[in-house]
Amino acid sequence: MEKKLGLAIIGAGRIGSTRARVAAQYPACRIVAVADINVDRAVELGNAVGAEFTGDDVGKAVSHPGVDAVLVATPEHTHTQPVIAALAAHKPVMCDTPMALNVRDAAAMERAANAYGVPLCFAYTQRFQRQYQVAKDNVQRGALGRILGGTVRVYNSRAPTFQILKRCPQVTPVVDILTYWVDMVCWLMEGNRVVEVFARGNGEVLRSAGYSADDIVWAILTFTDGAVVSAGIAYALPEQYPSLGQSPRLELIGTQGALLLDDERKNHFMYSEHGVMHGYVPNHSVKAAFLGSSSFGDWAQGTLWGPLADETRAFVDFVLTGRPGTIPQAQEARRTLEITLAIEESARTCKVVKLPFPEPA
Repeated sequence: MEKKLGLAIIGAGRIGSTRARVAAQYPACRIVAVADINVDRAVELGNAVGAEFTGDDVGKAVSHPGVDAVLVATPEHTHTQPVIAALAAHKPVMCDTPMALNVRDAAAMERAANAYGVPLCFAYTQRFQRQYQVAKDNVQRGALGRILGGTVRVYNSRAPTFQILKRCPQVTPVVDILTYWVDMVCWLMEGNRVVEVFARGNGEVLRSAGYSADDIVWAILTFTDGAVVSAGIAYALPEQYPSLGQSPRLELIGTQGALLLDDERKNHFMYSEHGVMHGYVPNHSVKAAFLGSSSFGDWAQGTLWGPLADETRAFVDFVLTGRPGTIPQAQEARRTLEITLAIEESARTCKVVKLPFPEPA
């Protein structure tokens, strides 16, 4: 067998550990290094996946001679330093979403990728749900005609929201979660850029817990050709809400067709007096659950089934073969970040926000 791709995992938390376990089961690669600010956690994960290097030194991890590519899964506000370190070591990178929390950091990463000539990908995991791949194919072949507009919205309980905000208090559900669905709409409508955003928000639950984020936000996105899409998020539903992850609906209306995707998984229902464990929130269970609604997939029979596993393997395949795939690179991820930041700004100021943003210094 040819040499396996050597991976470094930066961030040994929930998602980093999941990607490491998936990659360790994939015959095309091996885990060479694991780095985390918490050394004990890095060592624990490294031992579990057979890593040669474990510790808190990102520079040593990404420059290890056995490392060919890097997966960055650190908290949202800490992506810039490990990403640029990996690019400087000339290692292709896939970083978890969102790209950053501000345009300046995003631009710094994009400039580094261009300067070093190294691929920088971002994990917009929901693209790897089969129905969206099929939808993309149909939109590309013109099945809908010219897209006039549509809607996308995502709901979830407050339980995972508090996990996100505890990890990164300065992030919001718009920047952290709605970003996946802004990306999805923009990917399906590829080549048609968002030029204007108008948004409103409201909330009580998250603010009463000490966070400066709305419980619910709705936005109107206007595209270059005049298409209009409403995008909304409600990520503070009661903790016993049956969804085990993102609960989205997406609709696009064209001159020659319509696309209606209901991905709430309400047709896959389970009730248990013992409770159904939540895959993302530790020690949290719900008695009624929409099975298969976990955003990244489900561990079953020792294997992760779902989009995060497919995405992780797709990145390995991309590095090994160079074949362009579904994973967006830096420029696309930065544009999506700008849209979500514009939604936040519009909701805060009650004013229309124009895009793109000026290039940061």
